[in-house]
Amino acid sequence: MPATTLGAAPAAAAPVAALPTGMGAILHAKGTAFRVWAPNATAVSVVGDFNDWNPKQHPLLPEPDGYWAANVAEVQAGAEYRFWLRTAEGHELTRNDPYAREVTHSSGNSVVHDPTFDWADDHFEMPAWNELVIYELHVGTFNAPDAERPGTFLDVIERLPYLQKLGINCIEVMPATEFPGSRSWGYNPSHPFALETDYGGPLAFKQLVKAAHQHGIAVVLDVVYNHFGPGDLDLWQFDGWHENEGGGIYFYNDWRGETPWGHNRPDYGRPEVRQYIRDNALFWLEEYRVDGLRADAIAHVRNVDGSTDPARDLPDGWSLMRWINEEIRERMPWKITIAEDLLGNEYITRAPEDDGQGFAAQWDAAFVNRVRDALITQHDADRDLGAVAESLLQRYNNDAFQRVIYTESHDEVANGKSRVPEEIMPGEAAHWFPKKRAALGAVLVFTAPGIPMIFQGQEFLQDGFFSDEHPLDWRRAQEHRGLVHLYRDLIALRRNLHGYSAGLLGQHTQLLHLNSEQKVLAYQRWAHEGGPNDTVVVLLNFSNTTHEAYRLGLPAAGHWQVRFNSDWQGYDADFDNFPALGADTQEGDYDGCSQFAEFGLPAYSALVLSQSAT
Repeated sequence: MPATTLGAAPAAAAPVAALPTGMGAILHAKGTAFRVWAPNATAVSVVGDFNDWNPKQHPLLPEPDGYWAANVAEVQAGAEYRFWLRTAEGHELTRNDPYAREVTHSSGNSVVHDPTFDWADDHFEMPAWNELVIYELHVGTFNAPDAERPGTFLDVIERLPYLQKLGINCIEVMPATEFPGSRSWGYNPSHPFALETDYGGPLAFKQLVKAAHQHGIAVVLDVVYNHFGPGDLDLWQFDGWHENEGGGIYFYNDWRGETPWGHNRPDYGRPEVRQYIRDNALFWLEEYRVDGLRADAIAHVRNVDGSTDPARDLPDGWSLMRWINEEIRERMPWKITIAEDLLGNEYITRAPEDDGQGFAAQWDAAFVNRVRDALITQHDADRDLGAVAESLLQRYNNDAFQRVIYTESHDEVANGKSRVPEEIMPGEAAHWFPKKRAALGAVLVFTAPGIPMIFQGQEFLQDGFFSDEHPLDWRRAQEHRGLVHLYRDLIALRRNLHGYSAGLLGQHTQLLHLNSEQKVLAYQRWAHEGGPNDTVVVLLNFSNTTHEAYRLGLPAAGHWQVRFNSDWQGYDADFDNFPALGADTQEGDYDGCSQFAEFGLPAYSALVLSQSAT
């Protein structure tokens, strides 16, 4: 039955051909245009507080390929609405707008959103990939002044000066689109285009992006395309059609729909669904000016099981993510896309023209697994420094910065796992052993090749495990201000803020020394030709033995200055403050070098060395 049979079209309805382009509710000078894709509906209307939710008042007219659209002159920003649909079987449904930019809550109504925002003089320049230092945060728990309610985007703004002083130049925000209830990790999106109401909604998120840019901090948003829902999901059987009890037009309705989170994988082969996901990715980058996207669990976009079994591959999922990356690179090449794939597949970060998927970087599971294992292993003799050395030399497509490296992330400190210090000594994270070995992990993250990332509170020894119900305890930032200082010093080295550690920004890494018996490891990093102010040597002691004069081969003769000593008592009163001074090289073959020097090397500690130009 055609939509016009619902009643005479009111004067406010404009011819479909005259409507502005776009999907959802499109606010313009002559009202609001509505457009929705519902190919199996026999009639569609927009209902809302502007027409007493009466489906006869504002019918949508059919457009080609299953789209419906109309203009309603009296509808302005802030109006609540839904789409009313009649199915082929004659059932009547009301659905939230799949493209809703704002909702009253996850099971409420869509809201006509005014995208106007004063960005003022926001002309933020994204740091180069090799200069990024990422801080992953969860809006609801990062800075929640009241433990009875989740934190908001505005609460995050309050801590931006702290992050700036720490040296962070990129925050990665865990998924912040509308989800059921007020507390969640965010990986259960109900409304992929709407910002979580309890976090403050769309205006507050734009204020966060603007404020972050003013503090020199990029914003990367975590997006979820491997599944939608499952709760409060109006996309499910949207226009009534479905097969095999599947999700209807937005989802696979066969074995390809199965995910670890329900039978709710989007249909990556359907053009309208591909467009929907592509539109979502560009939406955040363009309208909200975020500086990059982190795509969650893309192994489950390219394979039903998230495995390497070719029989379970989803070629349309692979090509969809490649298309999105191609669009971003063409339109905004300075914005970063980060994949969580975790299977070590270098094609994820290979260029599309070389048969790759085109992500700029990917989370590196090999690094976190091997390094965490070395840190939390109880007995020194059992630590596998060979595995740590392998993790240092790992790279994708011969590019050191195509991987994100970390020892803590939301996944690594939950799901039966805890923070690194908690894993080392459960219930006693502030003991000497956890603090010393966690500091070793921090040194590796900030000096190994890759894009370094830390998880919220890691720098002030947040203990226990991550939960969306337990906010960070910011008193610990003062209690452990020395450890915060340690992270600040490491980040300054990583970013070469003092001018003598450029090697940490470079592509080159060489293993210098591996003593599996004494558990000592050393490597060098350099950016250009090496030499003073460029080459950096990192020396790590993974044992509880202090060496008064540990001999190390060095790549150049001369004086090597200790730029960082993790045992400094200024970082923690419990540390030993063992002297580790700079040294002059002596001639002699050692570690494949023609000169060596000896350094004081404290237990469970790391030194960072470099030379100054004369």
